[in-house]
Amino acid sequence: QVQLVESGGGLVQAGGSLRLSCAASGRTFSNNAMGWFRQTPGKERVFVAAISQGGIVRDYATSVEGRFTISRDNAENMVYLQMNSLKPEDTAVYYCAAGRRLAAITGQYDYWGQGTQVTVSS
Repeated sequence: QVQLVESGGGLVQAGGSLRLSCAASGRTFSNNAMGWFRQTPGKERVFVAAISQGGIVRDYATSVEGRFTISRDNAENMVYLQMNSLKPEDTAVYYCAAGRRLAAITGQYDYWGQGTQVTVSS
């Protein structure tokens, strides 16, 4: 019911910034918590950040706390991930997800985008 498309990935030097965007379609977008996850080759998809339905409650993985900011614009059906002070270890495919609750595990989300590549060079 919810379709998600990520954009904004690319190549950036360590210490730089990127803003990822997730465009959502579907009548139930505003009723969903939204999350960002990332995955590297051969590894499981892991939690990065999440935001509640109304955009008030936010949660972050400890590895990105203080560097990344998740936000949403329900009027535009958009969710964002502002990524600052990027490190090489942030390199991954980043996925946007929608679910019924704010959670830090993939199993709590019902809809996923195709992902966008973020590469951070030294």
